[in-house]
Amino acid sequence: MNKAVNLFTDGACSGNPGPGGWGAILRYGSFEKELSGGEMNTTNNRMELTAVIKGLEALKKPCKVLLTTDSKYVADAIQNGWAKSWQKNGWKKADKKPALNPDLWEKLLSLLDIHEVDINWVKGHAGHPENERCDQLAVGFYKKLQENGNA
Repeated sequence: MNKAVNLFTDGACSGNPGPGGWGAILRYGSFEKELSGGEMNTTNNRMELTAVIKGLEALKKPCKVLLTTDSKYVADAIQNGWAKSWQKNGWKKADKKPALNPDLWEKLLSLLDIHEVDINWVKGHAGHPENERCDQLAVGFYKKLQENGNA
């Protein structure tokens, strides 16, 4: 039986594109781990995806994961099967336009093949404690990037 893990994620960007950060919290029982990172020139959606990827990559074996995210982009593309369709169609959307962020979607889809992931979408900046903490981690990271002028 796979361990049941909670993964909370958020991404943030100052400008879009601009300096960005991501935050993730992994929780298993009483164990909790915070992760964060970012890039100097990125987009909010790339940071949202990266937060989920980094959280799942931190798991050492296959797990049953409840992912809590405020990103409709991430939640809808997974739950509605859009990302798998984009992949199947050579990273083209239904309207034949290119799907954005195929490099990150490739990584995420391969991780979704390892872990059993259910998605809980929450409204951002609405007081959800872990979502707020992930936002703090993400914003804190991109502010460091802005201060230092590099990654």
